Amino acid sequence: MKHVQIPEQLRAQVAEWHKKNEAVAFVPTMGNLHAGHLSLIEIARQKAARVVVSIYVNPLQFSPDEDFASYPRTLDDDLKKLEMSGIDLVFTPDTATIYPEGEHQSTFVEVPGLSQIIEGEFRPGFFRGVATVVLKLFNMVQPDYAIFGEKDFQQLLVIRKMVKDLNLPVEIIGGAIKREKDGLAMSSRNNYLSTQEREKSCLLSATLLSLRDHILQGTDLHRATQICMQTLQNHGFVVDYVTLRGVAALENVTNDDIINEKELVILAAAKMGKTRLIDNIRFVIAGQNDNKT
Repeated sequence: MKHVQIPEQLRAQVAEWHKKNEAVAFVPTMGNLHAGHLSLIEIARQKAARVVVSIYVNPLQFSPDEDFASYPRTLDDDLKKLEMSGIDLVFTPDTATIYPEGEHQSTFVEVPGLSQIIEGEFRPGFFRGVATVVLKLFNMVQPDYAIFGEKDFQQLLVIRKMVKDLNLPVEIIGGAIKREKDGLAMSSRNNYLSTQEREKSCLLSATLLSLRDHILQGTDLHRATQICMQTLQNHGFVVDYVTLRGVAALENVTNDDIINEKELVILAAAKMGKTRLIDNIRFVIAGQNDNKT
């Protein structure tokens, strides 16, 4: 496994692979790697002859009151995991490389519409930060494929739209949510949870599954959502949102829409203590009700 920090070295290696007609798959991460990241790497290995992983904690994805300074940075351990995973190259740029003039003086890219709703309402500028750094990394890595986890489902759609709108020659692949045994979606931020908070946190996924079941049983959408939110609040969560949307573009869904055999997604964000957790459940109304992530 090669470890590089300079884009020119990265590009030279990727160019060499491309000259040999070896496809390159890319997995961008912010480090503190867990089994969810490793599952994305496995998808990458299946898709391409060569795999590149980046580790970079992007300041533009954090608002001033968020956890940029305390976000877990475990580079030595990450490099050991990547070596064992069999990837070909890890790219660990610093902020001076990504944003030579500083992150707030950088040219940015923003995906309209999708970036302002749901998660974007609670974290203004977040998806601008995501789209900007992903586009920069794509320009540096020049991959044929890029793999993103479906836990961040809205982020995945934002990136797909950016790639389509800007005619980027990258195929975006989503990787299924990786969960702990009790159902909690894996996340680096789970490390912030106390023992007691960790015991309660699995109720987020369980409650969303219950909401899905209510919807499948024909319960009024507003009533079912209110029951879900109240259940979470009763167990100590501070809920930002629980919402049912269409999978294609996160369009609003009504009771009438549910009848139309659409593929739907329940999106949720809630705090347990100081830790903000996100999750989603995808399902189809007719014929494939057990299809969930």
